[in-house]
Amino acid sequence: MIKPDSLKVSNLPIKQLLRYAIVGVVSNLSGYCAYLVITFFGVDPKLAMTFLYAIGAAVGFFGNRTWAFSHRGEWWRAAAGYAVAHVFGYLLNLTILYVFVDKLGYRHQIVQGIAIFVVAGYLFLAFKLVVFRATENKQELS
Repeated sequence: MIKPDSLKVSNLPIKQLLRYAIVGVVSNLSGYCAYLVITFFGVDPKLAMTFLYAIGAAVGFFGNRTWAFSHRGEWWRAAAGYAVAHVFGYLLNLTILYVFVDKLGYRHQIVQGIAIFVVAGYLFLAFKLVVFRATENKQELS
C-alpha cells in the first residue's frame, strides 16, 4: 500500500539526480581534459583512458556516495557494489557500440554520445536502488 508520505515531492530523486549529474559532468569533463593533455605528450590513448577511468570512478564514488546520495552505510560494501555497477555499465556501453556500430553501421560518434546517457541512466538507477540504497526503512521491513 502506498503511504501518503511517499508521495511528497521531497521524496522524488530530482535532487539526487541533479547532484549525480553535477558529479558526472565535473568528473568526466576534468577526466577528458586530462586525457587530452596526457595523450598530447605521447601516452597511448587506451592506456591514458584506462588510467583516467579508474581515477574518475574513484572520484565519482566519493562524490556520489557523500554528496549525491548522502549514503551513510558501510563504505566498503558500497564500494564493492559501485565497482560491480561500473563493470556492468562498461559492458552495456560495449554492447551498444558493438550492436549499433559494428552490426548496424551507425557512426560511432553519435552512438557513443547516446550511450553515455544510457549508461549514466543505468548507473543512476543502480546507485540509487542498490549501491547507495537508503537504509532508513529497515525497521519497517522487519
